[in-house]
Amino acid sequence: MQKSLDTKIARILADRSCPDFILADAKDADMAFGIASPGRVPLPDGNGRVRSLDEYRRAMRENVEQGLLDIMLMSASSAEILADEEGLFENSAVTPAIRANDASDIWLARGSIYREESSCPFRSASIDQALAMRGRVDLGLYSVTFNNAFEEDYETLSAYRDFRLEAASKGFRHFLEVFDPNALQSPVTDLSQYINDMIARTLAGVVGNARPLFLKIANHGPAAMEELVNYDSRLIVGILGGPAGTTFDAFCQLWEARKHGARAALYGRMINNAEHQPSMIEQLRALADGNIEPAEAVRAYHGSLQKLKIPPVRSLDDDLQRTLL
Repeated sequence: MQKSLDTKIARILADRSCPDFILADAKDADMAFGIASPGRVPLPDGNGRVRSLDEYRRAMRENVEQGLLDIMLMSASSAEILADEEGLFENSAVTPAIRANDASDIWLARGSIYREESSCPFRSASIDQALAMRGRVDLGLYSVTFNNAFEEDYETLSAYRDFRLEAASKGFRHFLEVFDPNALQSPVTDLSQYINDMIARTLAGVVGNARPLFLKIANHGPAAMEELVNYDSRLIVGILGGPAGTTFDAFCQLWEARKHGARAALYGRMINNAEHQPSMIEQLRALADGNIEPAEAVRAYHGSLQKLKIPPVRSLDDDLQRTLL
């Protein structure tokens, strides 16, 4: 089946005024958090139990089968079950993707201190094994973290060069995540300018099928987004969801980023922590397609919860508050 991602990438590159928007569910948290990765069952008292990995994957199936996403991002082990063993994506327009690397800044085990030190490159997943899966899982997320430290950033760039050359030679595509510094070694005057400049110089020497399909970055506001979008017409810029806040936070972030040129969004915790994930994705899709505004989407989401008899974690008034942006 034709994948919506491929169609949208082609249309966006052909016409930057095209309204198409790429929406992904990031269900790769098991590469970072360990046992806590699937999140808690959302309850109004905040004491929901931790889900199992089987429940986490059950949500992936449900969200893919809904048909509103463009990408389902998973760990390689989840892809082995859902894509390879079950063939979940064979008759779906949703593209399966794996987290292709897991540098040390996402080693977030309970009690660990890895994130306090400069990110160190590392890869668990195998490109060859992904490509050998049923339906050929040929898309991965590769992340880099720059800390304004020569030796660490040199190692990060060298590892990314090696990855993309291997990936290009084997027909494995990727999208690039650029995290904000996790352990900044020397201060920068303006973080958004530093990140934008590092993206521009990182990709300046990358050609052909070694280039990322699109970017995934923290949303640093309208000026930073417009600067990056206007710099390179061949670069599709997307945002990462970040920490979970109110539903209005999630919706407003996507709406604002789209308004200023973003054409992709990958939401992890903001989808995973929702009382009903398909209803959350339904509103994210409507926002991404320009069919609704944030406050209206929050009200529609609460309306869906009411119909499903699912108690909301927050009242409608509380969920309409902006707390993160």
